[in-house]
Amino acid sequence: MDSGQILFVTSRLIFGALASFLAIMLWSKTRDAAWMLMVIGTIAAYVEIVYSVLELFGITGGDTLVIGSVPAAAIVLPLLRMSFFIAAFLIMVIRKYRHR
Repeated sequence: MDSGQILFVTSRLIFGALASFLAIMLWSKTRDAAWMLMVIGTIAAYVEIVYSVLELFGITGGDTLVIGSVPAAAIVLPLLRMSFFIAAFLIMVIRKYRHR
């Protein structure tokens, strides 16, 4: 690994950890469904970052469950994160239009 890759990996891990920490802090202060889904989506994004770093180092067993030639985790993790964000935004939109 060259210095650019090391900087890329460490910055993703540090900023992802900071975002997850702040999201968990927010989670303890709010009971709003939309915000809770945003928090879960942020944590899922960090899980995706950690998985990609483990995959980069060759630690994960990527051949356990494969769809075509792609590991299932590489498909599911980004979709999981986006699903939580979509659900959160959908709740916010429905809430906004219901009040009118």
